[in-house]
Amino acid sequence: MIRPIVHGLMHFLVPGADAGAFWRETFWRAWAVLALTNLVDLDHLLADPLYDPDRCSIGTHPLHTEWAIGAWVGLALWPRTRLVGVGLLIHMVLVGVDCGLMP
Repeated sequence: MIRPIVHGLMHFLVPGADAGAFWRETFWRAWAVLALTNLVDLDHLLADPLYDPDRCSIGTHPLHTEWAIGAWVGLALWPRTRLVGVGLLIHMVLVGVDCGLMP
């Protein structure tokens, strides 16, 4: 029961720490963009059941596949989309950590 709560909190705390460390002068804007990248989880709406605490999202949902993660790396490398790409990669790392903590 505690794992999903901690996982959800991390999706806002880690982007905040990243924004504070790397985008200090535009912290609130950076944190907002990084936090909004959590909308990538809208692809969970395509799953049945909608929520399964014992399902790893990596490789299961379309925006959490290897191809999508490759695109997120590309976004992170291009200066104009770097913030969005970094946010999506942070999301994927946090999901990957959560998958590793599954029983």
